[in-house]
Amino acid sequence: MGSLGAVMKHPDDLFPLVKLKMAMRHAEKQIPPQPHWCFCYTMLQKVSRSFALVIQQLDTDLRNAVCIFYLVLRALDTVEDDTSVATDVKVPILIAFHRHVYDRDWHFSCGTKEYKILMDQFHHVSTAFLELGRNYQEAIEDITKRMGAGMAKFICKEVETIDDYDEYCHYVAGLVGLGLSKLFHASGSEDLAPDHLSNSMGLFLQVA
Repeated sequence: MGSLGAVMKHPDDLFPLVKLKMAMRHAEKQIPPQPHWCFCYTMLQKVSRSFALVIQQLDTDLRNAVCIFYLVLRALDTVEDDTSVATDVKVPILIAFHRHVYDRDWHFSCGTKEYKILMDQFHHVSTAFLELGRNYQEAIEDITKRMGAGMAKFICKEVETIDDYDEYCHYVAGLVGLGLSKLFHASGSEDLAPDHLSNSMGLFLQVA
């Protein structure tokens, strides 16, 4: 009744809500039937409810690439955030993560809840990654390499100054914007945005 009452108070919101619901159902029907793609889109829903719907409105090839890009970076972030993983184990994984995405057999158990599932069954993500076009793979590999190296740097170095903070934010957020720009460019749908604009977009998404 609470939701119905809210709608009745704001009837102009009803049509956009119906459109959103229909878009969600349409997006669910677009998930490829292969087990590895089913896993990837299921995990996307679990680890990013807000971005999942937006991603699933994209054209098929770009949608798949952005889905995998998001999951790879989420996995990288899971390694960085797991305080139970020793530094001498964590740092080499972060630095080499861009190579692990090419290995169908690689996985590393860490994280909790849905993030642990993502890491334990990361072979599904790698399998899907290897089905992407080469331009998409190169874009994802490049950003993963740069982000992993940045994360590794700040595992061993404290954020002590504003410059340190800005640099760290570039690695963990700004590079997301750069990566998305590269993927849209690879799809042929957009010109490659200047790095400073893409970096700013990533920082904005982090705040939002």
